Amino acid sequence: MKLLLILARRARQWRIVRNFMSDKTPKKKSEKPVEKDCHLYLITPPVIDDLADFSKQLTAALAVGGVASVQLRLKDVDDATVLEAAAALMPICHDHDVAFLINDRADLAKLADADGVHLGAGDGMITEARELLGFERAIGYTCKDSIDLGYQAGEAGADYVAFGAFFTSPTKMSTTRPEIEVLERWSEGTELPCVAIGGITPENCGPLVKAGAHFLAACSSVWDHADGPAAAVKAFNAAIEKA
Repeated sequence: MKLLLILARRARQWRIVRNFMSDKTPKKKSEKPVEKDCHLYLITPPVIDDLADFSKQLTAALAVGGVASVQLRLKDVDDATVLEAAAALMPICHDHDVAFLINDRADLAKLADADGVHLGAGDGMITEARELLGFERAIGYTCKDSIDLGYQAGEAGADYVAFGAFFTSPTKMSTTRPEIEVLERWSEGTELPCVAIGGITPENCGPLVKAGAHFLAACSSVWDHADGPAAAVKAFNAAIEKA
């Protein structure tokens, strides 16, 4: 079963249980159901010129193992192009027991029958996305460097949150640069899974893993790797294991 969806459902179940618990009831650390293992969260390039060739690259990358989810993040394309890419890539993900998410658009996630959507500021309300997608699909939310925004997203129904950019990213410009302490505080204070994003490579990911990130988002460091995406995933897995 897809790891990201497992963690999302456990976090949702914990939230339900927590809402029925008295504030005076002590909460034991062992009650938190979310594992601290770290896995890759792949993001596609913003432009895919050759869908057939990219499908082969994705297949090779996922065959290595260690990838929890793939987010389809295409920019400046029409809806038909997004849905065409989803139709080609989602079966590859599911063949490898990997969750498939669509960036920004809950409506396209529903049309594509994807496993969920990732939202950022301006991409729509979490509550609206939940109403559209139901509770079988995951909803993620970008919180940049704000733990408070993370708590708000969790209360609104997000299944995971993303913090970053932790490093300079060639894929997406960011005006925020959170301290790694954000991950430590989040991991210690809540059961909701978190994704670390922004310029993450096998060489710099160690501190993020140690700080408690459940997932490492990677884009150009995988698809532009000199030895190919499969080699990049192997390098990430080795770095995560070493951390």
